[in-house]
Amino acid sequence: MLTGMLIGYLLRNKRLKWIHKVITVLIWLLLFLLGIDVGGNEAIINGLHSIGLEAAIITLAAVIGSTLFAWALWYFIYERHKKTVQK
Repeated sequence: MLTGMLIGYLLRNKRLKWIHKVITVLIWLLLFLLGIDVGGNEAIINGLHSIGLEAAIITLAAVIGSTLFAWALWYFIYERHKKTVQK
């Protein structure tokens, strides 16, 4: 992660419009490989009925929490930017 941050810092002035497509493809590939690993794990598959509700609740809470915090951060940054522009 630190190496990626360093490379990103060094290339911050370059036009890397294609990087978003590469990142999206890599994320989909990682999710696919994770699905293969989970599907091949017999303990997870056998316990799916017992962990299903807990997983759904945790997922829903994570999505709602992430959405609320992202909105709050966006609002905070937007309002701060709006106030500095008006001055």
